[in-house]
Amino acid sequence: MASQRWIPLESNPKVLNKYIQNLGVSNDWQFVDVYGLDDEMLMMVPGPQAAVMLLYPLTENAKTKEIGTVDSSYPSSAYYLKQTIGNACGTVALVHALANNEDKITFDETKHFRKFLNETKNATPEERAKFLENDQEMGSAHEESAQEGDTEAPSRDVSVNPHFVTFVNVDGNLYEMDGRKEAPVNHGKTSSDTLLQDTVKVVREFMARDPDEINFTLMVLAKVNE
Repeated sequence: MASQRWIPLESNPKVLNKYIQNLGVSNDWQFVDVYGLDDEMLMMVPGPQAAVMLLYPLTENAKTKEIGTVDSSYPSSAYYLKQTIGNACGTVALVHALANNEDKITFDETKHFRKFLNETKNATPEERAKFLENDQEMGSAHEESAQEGDTEAPSRDVSVNPHFVTFVNVDGNLYEMDGRKEAPVNHGKTSSDTLLQDTVKVVREFMARDPDEINFTLMVLAKVNE
């Protein structure tokens, strides 16, 4: 991990939606909370759904008892970014959510995320990480968003325990995008219609791995305005 550190983002749709809109995402697409994992609660989440973002406690169990298979031969259609900035997992997760749905989401050509995608599309995960380290506009957007939460932002010097990852559908497979790993994790088959339900099955495994932990938060990037 590089010596550069950012202020952690709050797991809050209001914060993330302002962030992605500043980057050039239409307000047709927004993050929404998932309030429960049972079928009735999942049916209340609007759709279509493009990505699912999970915030979970990065415990010793989570570090040593991996769930799913790291896919070193993942398809070139998957956009994967390594995390080399401390506390930047929120922005890395956002990039994974947006970049892996370029076919669904329209980005304002005059805003910065379109430039970021164009500059990094053909780069390696490590090159993308280096680009993010040096991208002052992305860094400033993150810092501004980190101050927007309902609670006081922690110091950038604090190493926080909660960790963001994103789940996306790439070529019919459910991929967990976690920038601290060597490659995406393949969790098996999925579809545009079953992305949330398939992700929840994996999230339940995450929760079972650390049954004494309660700090799991799930958000969905969904199209809220047709």
